[in-house]
Amino acid sequence: MRWHHALATVLGICLPAAALWAQSRPLKTPWRGAGPPPCVGDGGGIYACPPAPHSLAVRAGRLFDSKTGTMKTRQVILISGDRITEVGPEAQVKIPPATPIIDLTHSTVLPGLIDAHTHMFNRRPKSGTTEDYMLIAVENAQADLRAGFTAARDMSTHGNGYGDVAIRNAINEGRFDGPRYQVSGRGIVWGAHPPNPAAPDDPLSSSVVRSVADARAAVRDQIHHGVDWIKLFPTGGYSFANSGVAEYELTYPMPVLEALIDETHRLGHKAACHVYGGEGEKNAILAGCDSIEHAFGLDQQEANLMAARKLFYDPTIVRYTEPAMDDADAKNTGGRFRIIPIFETAVRMAAATKGLRMMAGSGVDGATFAHGTQALEFEAMVKIAGLTPAQAIEAGTITNAEALGWQDRIGSIDPGKYADLVAVSGDPLAGITQLEHIRFVMKGGKIIRNDISTTERKSP
Repeated sequence: MRWHHALATVLGICLPAAALWAQSRPLKTPWRGAGPPPCVGDGGGIYACPPAPHSLAVRAGRLFDSKTGTMKTRQVILISGDRITEVGPEAQVKIPPATPIIDLTHSTVLPGLIDAHTHMFNRRPKSGTTEDYMLIAVENAQADLRAGFTAARDMSTHGNGYGDVAIRNAINEGRFDGPRYQVSGRGIVWGAHPPNPAAPDDPLSSSVVRSVADARAAVRDQIHHGVDWIKLFPTGGYSFANSGVAEYELTYPMPVLEALIDETHRLGHKAACHVYGGEGEKNAILAGCDSIEHAFGLDQQEANLMAARKLFYDPTIVRYTEPAMDDADAKNTGGRFRIIPIFETAVRMAAATKGLRMMAGSGVDGATFAHGTQALEFEAMVKIAGLTPAQAIEAGTITNAEALGWQDRIGSIDPGKYADLVAVSGDPLAGITQLEHIRFVMKGGKIIRNDISTTERKSP
């Protein structure tokens, strides 16, 4: 109930009641209050009813085709309700009479961006309340949407329980605007020692497992709580030997990791593995973790195996090449060794590996990486990983959609898919940093942001 109370507080302060539509239904009894009869949301409360389904047309001066990595010109997109109905050259697509037109003829239109690795919740210290961190998470989600990320995968709540499930559901119910989320809840970590009765496991932090049986039970419990992904941690921290070789902490024994992934797949879900390197990284690949996150120590053999097994690689480049990483290494090694060059080498190798499906995930966490700025990841994929701008955008659209199993809903501008669109003034294929300056955002046919000087008019 505390989660719902926090969300109601957010909505009462920040958001118009008219935004709360998706799961509304008419009142069961005659309305005896002010104004026209409202609707009732699934979570309680009465709100303005949704308007009738509407149609729109978008004129795009340039349109990025994420399936081919090419730029088309002078395109028209027809939208009915929250879906795209037709896309094509303006000479071929006829706009029905009286259809409102959004003029983006001087802009580049792209599919809504997808961030494959976010943390809507900031790390939770001992101070602060559940309500405090829920409010921050809602603000972070809204910042991501305004930055053009109409969908995201959230990779654990940093000690905030299943708050991401509540936020995902609230967005899906129309209670406030945010990305289309898949979430992973608390995550699952290894506890090498028997539980200490004097220091019980934190029910808001990661689930702790100490055996194969624990592993399967934890997966079942998290799925019961509504998560989409199971977040696993096959490696812990990294350190350096006196020779400068990076060493990585192994966590789960292999049978435990295999049980975690097997139970996840048995129940029809996917697992994402946080790994840095070493034996834990290799184990995650061999055990079939669906996405490998970070992987500082990735080598060619492992990359080839990932490609052969059709696993996804989500490097989160910016998060692990930021100045804070050098600060930590300088403190821990006296300035002798750095992880960033090791990681950059692995990322370039992975990007050049034929068949390896690279995702675009930021690792944005509201601490050293601010929400709403994660388009920096596209720049890093070009400048550090060596991808072309088109390949980087494909990673953050159609490839991420495939990894999420949503390729039939999002990731490209095609009939039948959600009308999730973003626009920038220039050409991101000529300068990838254009994506750091999103000026138009539409999610499901609803305009979230419009900073481009356009005129909306009726067709004759």
